[in-house]
Amino acid sequence: MFTGLIEDLGTLRRFQQHGDSGRITVATAFPMQEIVMGESIAVNGVCLTVVAFGGGTFTADVSPESLSRTNLGQLKTGSRVNLERALRLSDRLGGHIVSGHVDAQGLVVDRRPDQNAVRFTIEVPESQIRYLVEKGSVAIDGISLTVNSVSERSFSVSIIPHSLAKTTLQWCEPGAKVNIETDILGKYVERLLHPAASGKKDGAISLDFLAKNGFM
Repeated sequence: MFTGLIEDLGTLRRFQQHGDSGRITVATAFPMQEIVMGESIAVNGVCLTVVAFGGGTFTADVSPESLSRTNLGQLKTGSRVNLERALRLSDRLGGHIVSGHVDAQGLVVDRRPDQNAVRFTIEVPESQIRYLVEKGSVAIDGISLTVNSVSERSFSVSIIPHSLAKTTLQWCEPGAKVNIETDILGKYVERLLHPAASGKKDGAISLDFLAKNGFM
């Protein structure tokens, strides 16, 4: 589990692809003495497991699912990536709950100045737009952001100077593909309200359901 607050800008040192899967090695400023085998690190918002580390780098395997659903497969040696280590229970939850499980890739269709910020407009697959709400939360390449507006196929966010300087969005231009993770709470609510969509025939939460179970 993560918060979407980027801790370091890493650099891709090596990408070894094996068929539909791969292995990446990333250079980071994270203290090597604090990293442990098997821990989770989010790379551009993708939760990956450390399988080796040392000398200022860590290595993680990338599954076929992650390669097909995210922008990790488009990275090249020298690419910069957003990094965040897993949330500790003692940490402040400064962003929002981010699982590191990317839903889809979005396409940056516009970038323009917005007073002291930069406004990005991102197009997403039709299946994902319903999980985005104005003033709700979204993770873009692992960055916790607030949704400014939502249209039929796109949404916009405003990036303040600090966030721009500390993340890969500083190099992000129209045409770039970014990893999108929508708010996990919305997806759970949808499943509870519409269980038939997931193969269940009953059990939807409704006024009738609440009355039958003593809530009204």
